Amino acid sequence: MEQKIFSPLLGFKKFKPHLIMVLAQVGYTFLYFISEASFNHGMSPYVYVTYRHIFAGVVMLPFAYFLERKVRPKLTFALFMEISVLSLLGITMALNLYFASLKYTSPTFLASMFNTIASLTFIIAVALRFEVIDIKNPRGIAKVLGTLTSLTGVMTMTLYKGPIMRNLWSPLIHIQPKSASVSESGLKGSLITVLCCVTFSIWYIMQASTLKRYPAQLSLTTWMCFMGAAQSAIFTIIVEHNNPSAWIIGFNIDLWSIIYGGIVAGGLLIYIQLWCTEKKGPVFVTMFNPLCTIFVTILAYFVFGEKLYLGSIIGGFIVIVGLYLLLWGKEGDKDVDFKTKQCNSEDPECIV
Repeated sequence: MEQKIFSPLLGFKKFKPHLIMVLAQVGYTFLYFISEASFNHGMSPYVYVTYRHIFAGVVMLPFAYFLERKVRPKLTFALFMEISVLSLLGITMALNLYFASLKYTSPTFLASMFNTIASLTFIIAVALRFEVIDIKNPRGIAKVLGTLTSLTGVMTMTLYKGPIMRNLWSPLIHIQPKSASVSESGLKGSLITVLCCVTFSIWYIMQASTLKRYPAQLSLTTWMCFMGAAQSAIFTIIVEHNNPSAWIIGFNIDLWSIIYGGIVAGGLLIYIQLWCTEKKGPVFVTMFNPLCTIFVTILAYFVFGEKLYLGSIIGGFIVIVGLYLLLWGKEGDKDVDFKTKQCNSEDPECIV
């Protein structure tokens, strides 16, 4: 009887990372449209990344300072350089590539392509022995099949458009469409998106490694925000040197996108990802990206009236099937605390 009383609590504890990652994908979904509206309004994506992480660092600083005073390890020079590289990968490079690609593609396409991050992260994690594959086990086979299936789905979305699906009603919210010159730069946008996905995958893998030496997620989030903002500011000064007015932000959608991006995406969601990476590993975190694709597609089609192609539906379905084959395979792994787990590289059962 006592076990039944506490079973819901135990169930919530077991699936807490799953629930948190679902909520994180909801947060990312709104980020797609808020940032796109801001860029269509004329805001520079490079300025956006800089301001967003300055704001995020300021918001996260008091929480990191007071809540992790007793658990925050000493910041050595080696750790400082490691966090600098982590910021360079996940903020300065990945996010600037991400928002640059949003200028040349649609939110639906970008969300669909981001589903490759789970497969890329899995492949890199296997190569670096963060993950193992047991081909004698059905779950191990599911990991391989899931990776190949999801990549097939992404190729379907990229190479096959198919007929346009008819909109059921007029858009409820209008977002100014991209100009023809931007739409014709689809190849450029696709290449930037692929490079962005690879950079994000490496960033997720490196997070798991850094967390073992600096297991203070709030502090690590704050450091990454400030370092990433500084690095991005230097990059922005170079790129926008002929456009000083790009730094001026009015009381409009640009300001609201910075506030939302800073609090939710730049601060809260990075912290959530670090926490889940420590508990479940980098591959687990990236597995929930397909949910964002579903949410973005639903909003883009039903609310914003964006064009939806049959190829996107077919490819998206294949991607989701593949990634959740991978998720089922991963559920066979024992939960790993990336902070304390010791690993023998010669042990075939080694995960970390």
